[in-house]
Amino acid sequence: MEAPSREVMLYGTDEPMAEPVLLKAGALSAEMEGGNLRFVRYDGCEMLRAISFIVRDKNWGTYLPRISHLQIDQKADRFTVTYDALAEDANQSLRYGVTITGSADGRLEFSGEAQALSEFLTDRTGFVVLHPIAGVSGKPCLIESVDGRTRAGEFPKLINPVQPMLDLRALTHEFAPGFKVTCRMEGDTFEMEDQRNWTDASYKTYSRPLALPWPYTLARGERVAQKVRLSVAAEPGAAVPQGRQGAVLAVQGNLGIVPPLGWGLEPRDARATREASGLLRRARPSHVVMAYDPGLGDDAATLAAMLEAGRAVGGEPWLEAVVRSIDGYAEEIAALGRTVRELGSPFSTVLVSPAPDLKCTLPGSPWPPCPPLADIYREARAAFPGARLGGGTFAYFTELNRKRPPTGGLDLVSFTTIALMHAGDDRSATGGLESLPAIADTVRSFCGGKPYHVGPSAIGMRTNPYGEAPMPNPGNIRQAMNRVDPRQRGLLAAAWSIGYFAHFARGGASAVTLAGGTGDFGLVHTRGDYPKPWYDQEGGLYPAFHAFKGLSSLAGCPLVGIRSSMPREIQALGALAEGKLQVWIANLTATAQQVDLPDSGLRHLAILDEHCFLEAAVDPELMDARERPWTPPAFELGAYAVARLRA
Repeated sequence: MEAPSREVMLYGTDEPMAEPVLLKAGALSAEMEGGNLRFVRYDGCEMLRAISFIVRDKNWGTYLPRISHLQIDQKADRFTVTYDALAEDANQSLRYGVTITGSADGRLEFSGEAQALSEFLTDRTGFVVLHPIAGVSGKPCLIESVDGRTRAGEFPKLINPVQPMLDLRALTHEFAPGFKVTCRMEGDTFEMEDQRNWTDASYKTYSRPLALPWPYTLARGERVAQKVRLSVAAEPGAAVPQGRQGAVLAVQGNLGIVPPLGWGLEPRDARATREASGLLRRARPSHVVMAYDPGLGDDAATLAAMLEAGRAVGGEPWLEAVVRSIDGYAEEIAALGRTVRELGSPFSTVLVSPAPDLKCTLPGSPWPPCPPLADIYREARAAFPGARLGGGTFAYFTELNRKRPPTGGLDLVSFTTIALMHAGDDRSATGGLESLPAIADTVRSFCGGKPYHVGPSAIGMRTNPYGEAPMPNPGNIRQAMNRVDPRQRGLLAAAWSIGYFAHFARGGASAVTLAGGTGDFGLVHTRGDYPKPWYDQEGGLYPAFHAFKGLSSLAGCPLVGIRSSMPREIQALGALAEGKLQVWIANLTATAQQVDLPDSGLRHLAILDEHCFLEAAVDPELMDARERPWTPPAFELGAYAVARLRA
């Protein structure tokens, strides 16, 4: 068997990715990627996560512009960047020009001017500024309004369901002890939304208030001109703290119980799941969440096929039922209850949600007609008397946060998340995990003490509440809002799965549901609508299979806290399996990382990385086969590698 390229092993695609260009002027630095700026730092300390001039279509999809005439002039104390860009599709086009300047005193200016070459339908065209959450969440800031007035503000600690800040011209916050940065935004009225709603590790400030109609049309020849300016102010004698190299892990106390881990199942994947059940059973899913939507033609035969597949893989059957009827919802729920009883009432947990809640309602917009949630839950309780009843949303945390369900009639609250709503790059895929503790805290703040379940969640987009459908991906590329995301097949997904589960396990989730057994979000290869490099020829297990198998085996074990000194880069989860400590560790970056774990009685190490990719594709017991004696305290994890340590 010939090995695939390193890119396929890591990311599931050979799509070339340009390395970011480091722009540097004295202490000021920024990474330029796709014409936009990321990780704007002063003396190595992050001030802003990103500044981007973006163009979005009517479905909130972000255009990948064609950049031309790029010129970069760098000197020790300043840099200047200029380029032209074209955003277009088969129906419309828009051109814009950009100038970026930076200087050693911390000043940075990013200006963009766009002109519609045709009538141009867009949800947003202009600047987006991202503030990080680490060291910023819950901290004060100074807000300047469009009219020049200033007031004290605060970045929200819990996730704000609407816009925490409106009518913005400038924001000032402390990014390091004694250092403040002011971000001034010109050319329109700006406002902020809490991007942690969509599993982004940032607060997003953007132009054109959401209270205005969208999508909107730029007339042919119409121009949009905006500018973002940064300036740094330091107290006398202030010094930016310097970080250390390598992650240090610390074993802490018991945090409760490791939650059960399952996967989702859509009707389209029932047959493939049943056919691959011999392998999938070895992953030991605790439960299988079966999606049922009569609006898509699902019926009793659909349920029977999914039940057969679920039983074949050994997972406890859960039902996720969409209620389509507005006026006849009681009859619809009762009829589904009769169907389920005829199948032997197999579902231990039934999750219900009305169809209108599958789509987004933006702040300030009228809510669509929808049956009262309390009434839906009452009817579902009567229709499924022996099952645990869950409600919330089958869309993303955003929709749950904006429409918080009455929890009195529920046994648990349920929602899912998306990894790549606003950006499609690898660092965004893993960096968004930083937002999960705030999601867990926010859910617990309004769920009335009821348990919560999260999932089915994957890197790819399960449904699109913000447009017609997830993005098609015949070219197997990285892009936001993909349903079929190539990284599901790479090592990145294995590392992502460890980080995702670790955060929600620590955050008190009663159950977690990841990906699927087969299909677009699967753990084993099956053929689909789009090509899957290497796997279409060789087949086999995806690296995420091994992460899932290891995590699912820990369900019900005492959960042990593992603190990481570099939580954005290295995540870990510990458990007492049969009374002995077991730790799973993930490198969430594309570079090798040194990991230090002081002596905790751990003596055996197994690593899943690119060097054992071929073995991982064929051996479901890979981690046992790869286990070797280990002497504490240090080891190295390669790009997106996963490690298991055992006593």
